[in-house]
Amino acid sequence: MKTSRRTGRTWRGAALAALLTAGALTAAAPRAQGDGAARTETAVASTHPADGVVETVVRVKLPLPQSFGARPEACDWLSYLRYRSADGPSRPADADRILVAQPGILEGTGAFDSVARDTVARAAEEGRHIEFWALDRRSNCLEDRTGIASGDEHTAVDYYYRGKQVAGRTFAGYVGNGQLGWLAKLGIRQTVRDEYDLLTAELPDRTLRGSKVLCGGHSLGGVITGYFAAADFDGDPATTADAGQNQCAGYFALDTTISTSLADLGGSVPGDTNLPDVGIGYTAVQAGLDSGVLPRSLSAPVLLNPETMTLLGIAGLGAVKAPDAEADLPSYLPSDVNIEATNRFLFSRDTATFLTGSPAVKDFRLTNDAVLGALLDDNSVPLAFLQSSVGFFDGGPIADKNFPAANGSSSQPQLFGVEYKAIPAEPHGPLYTWRDYDRVGAADDPGHRSADGTPFTSAAKEVTDIRELARSLAEQPLDFTEQYFPTKLVTDIELAGSPQIKQLVVHPDGLKANPTLTVLAGDGLLAGRVPAGLHPVVAPGYQHLDVLTAAPVQNDGRPEVVSTSLAGFAAEPQ
Repeated sequence: MKTSRRTGRTWRGAALAALLTAGALTAAAPRAQGDGAARTETAVASTHPADGVVETVVRVKLPLPQSFGARPEACDWLSYLRYRSADGPSRPADADRILVAQPGILEGTGAFDSVARDTVARAAEEGRHIEFWALDRRSNCLEDRTGIASGDEHTAVDYYYRGKQVAGRTFAGYVGNGQLGWLAKLGIRQTVRDEYDLLTAELPDRTLRGSKVLCGGHSLGGVITGYFAAADFDGDPATTADAGQNQCAGYFALDTTISTSLADLGGSVPGDTNLPDVGIGYTAVQAGLDSGVLPRSLSAPVLLNPETMTLLGIAGLGAVKAPDAEADLPSYLPSDVNIEATNRFLFSRDTATFLTGSPAVKDFRLTNDAVLGALLDDNSVPLAFLQSSVGFFDGGPIADKNFPAANGSSSQPQLFGVEYKAIPAEPHGPLYTWRDYDRVGAADDPGHRSADGTPFTSAAKEVTDIRELARSLAEQPLDFTEQYFPTKLVTDIELAGSPQIKQLVVHPDGLKANPTLTVLAGDGLLAGRVPAGLHPVVAPGYQHLDVLTAAPVQNDGRPEVVSTSLAGFAAEPQ
């Protein structure tokens, strides 16, 4: 591990907004499909500083049942990023522990890059060789990473927007709802079945799984892990070798809890929920998904859609290749309704700016790092589930960003987070740069304050290296964000009181059958709302994404909290 800085209740929209955060990986047993299994494992190249960690992308062919209908061939494969110590064993079965992590809503496996590397490296320092498997959701088979994989943001823009070929391939466009019929069936049942089938394919020895595997995830990943722990996989509740709880030696929850409820991700278990029996509601929702009346993948016209999720990866390319160079991405992108609306939402100082579109983001001079910071920093982006603490604007005067909510407002929705938002103040003025997390509070830091005198940030609230965040966005073969999150996965869990979902919780005691590590972001979505009985480890100053992206050495000189806790948990006898 390097020691320098690094980088009658029904489904409601409000419930989705409060939970836009977590996820899973999938598979389907080759024994059940009868056509055998195939597996590939490929080394991942990265500009990441040497840390003694080997990263590969593993793909396993585990087809969906035929009842899912027509789908791309790639969707019969499941993928994960495998991290292990270069000095450790090459066979997973020989590792001391294997941490298997589910990502969150609108979150891909690439988001785990920093915490996975740091956890493996931290354990290696203590003489233990563990692995970290970051699982990819099956629906991510629909993503086309060709443009991002080119390594150049202009090439990527040309590929996704101007019909130019990359590596002999032409972008076929984003997949529409009418092409996602099979996704209407991809809910919690198949998601936990996928995880089970993948684990049994990769680690056939059940005793080994039960003694070495730690199951967990980030945000909704904790809820999915809860359903996995309570599931039965052979259809006979009397036989428990196949039970989810017996595939894991322990559980870990990253800014989440191991639960089966979306209510507040607050640790509820079957029997605690107040949801009524809403079987008719489940049937109606499923009919809407099957017919396409309801969107089969979770999306929104601003920011939360395949196009804008791709833009985050493109912005990461610029920050990797030329972090301090003046960005031309805002001007190089074509102008369309989606991009214009997203830019206005993210980069408007007030309501008047949002309505008029002036000044626009392309009217400001920004470095590539500053563009990325504006998209994901907690003092800039107004959506808490996308926030990380990666530093602050530098190089010119700063103003309050009072859109879509005013700084200091007591009525500010939790969805927007609690940090004051800031924005460059002078269009066509100085080149705005980015002050990385470990330079906040330095002697040359101007210490920008809000109009009411409140400091925008401090060293204690900055934890993630923007360069490392850029690498995770731009260099991973599997996406940091998620373009096609299956709506059914979250509606299934929201309708947990329905008979169709209740029947999946066969072994409710499984949620508490194994030791559990809960790590919370001190300033994240669950701050102050998790039962004290869970004895969580709290990471001070962290936002929701920081539990995955924080740098290995923090501004107080101490090792990063999440990876240190995970490595310690993996060392404990379970």
